[in-house]
Amino acid sequence: MRIATSTFIDPDRNGVYGALAVALSFFVFAYSARFGQISILAYYGVWLPLVLLDYRQVLGNPLRYLWMFAFAVFCFISVFWSPAPSISLRTAIQYLSHLVCAVIALRTISIATLTRGATLGCAIVLTYSLLFGSYHFDPLDGTYSFVGAFASKNQLGFYASLGLIFAYAGVAVIRSSLRWLPVAAATVLLSAYSLFASQSATSVITTLAILMVVVGLQLLGRFTPPMRKLLFASGLVIGVIGVTLALGMGAADAVLGVFGKDSTLTGRTYLWQQGIEAARQSPVFGVGYQGYWVRGFPEAERLWEEFYIDSRGGFHFHNTYIETMVETGAVGTVLLCAILLASFIGHLKHLLHHRRNPDALVMFAVISLLLVRSFVEIDVMHPYHVGSFLFYITAGTLTLRQRVGSRPMLRPVRIHPMSAGAAG
Repeated sequence: MRIATSTFIDPDRNGVYGALAVALSFFVFAYSARFGQISILAYYGVWLPLVLLDYRQVLGNPLRYLWMFAFAVFCFISVFWSPAPSISLRTAIQYLSHLVCAVIALRTISIATLTRGATLGCAIVLTYSLLFGSYHFDPLDGTYSFVGAFASKNQLGFYASLGLIFAYAGVAVIRSSLRWLPVAAATVLLSAYSLFASQSATSVITTLAILMVVVGLQLLGRFTPPMRKLLFASGLVIGVIGVTLALGMGAADAVLGVFGKDSTLTGRTYLWQQGIEAARQSPVFGVGYQGYWVRGFPEAERLWEEFYIDSRGGFHFHNTYIETMVETGAVGTVLLCAILLASFIGHLKHLLHHRRNPDALVMFAVISLLLVRSFVEIDVMHPYHVGSFLFYITAGTLTLRQRVGSRPMLRPVRIHPMSAGAAG
């Protein structure tokens, strides 16, 4: 039996394998804490072996991706001054290998396949949470909220946000076939219910904002590039003025009140203040990657106790820039922000210069979601996280050449029978 390598690594022909690999990855990112190392090995198993099929096709020219590895490499270097070097080294290795898997994914699957796989993956993740999830009491605001199979309602809300965005992208942007419509519809229903059940203000607000931006950019695509730029600039100015006026009239408190929140964002403003104070202790290089939230360290233990974190883990400053400053200092923050801004600006330029570019629109929606959430969550600087996986895919797509024309025939892989008596 002979199976062509295109079944696995050709973006134009590996739709089934690519979608299943993405869906499996999403499930692992969501529940690796529950299923342990075997789930992580499964994640590596769907991406890393592709290098053996055709390393030139799968990895390409590594020099083109050096800018994406800058932050991960600095995390490695921070091991030398980390107060917990073993933890920093282990997580730095995990983060770097996670980044490699993202590079393999972006080179071997199309954006359409990524969209379908992400939609399916979110549906599976949310279904599992609805079947085996639970409610969590928040002692800070005295409310119960549905957290699913996660430890936090914000992660459930994040997957629900991704489900809605990718489902919309698959139907209205990528324009997948009608047979994909039932999957997209099911994902929308699961995501909408999960958003409602989680009561995550962050997820609801950011999801609505991103969907509005995507629809607006789709409408802009009907105009010529010069007119598109003018309308975008005008809309941006009007939007900034409108938001400023709304905030001045107390709209923020009114919106937060709908979700039962106050202006402190359930203690986040105090947490940010503590993070800023911690960052001042090592402003240039930070304390070391993953070197702050360590059991036995006084400041971490104090904050865990103040925020009723009995597990003494899985906690952070709820702000990507503050967390990055604390762990990697100004150097690491600049490196991470450079990747984030390059991806955001790069995809936006594609949208404003090309009449119709669905791939750029999907990637812009994803990076916009990550950018907005970066002010209140930590999605892009941890290994085995769906946010960091998508973060490096959106950045890496900027380096890919436009896929046009036909592809050369890829060599087949010979699959040997399991035994001499197997049918050939």
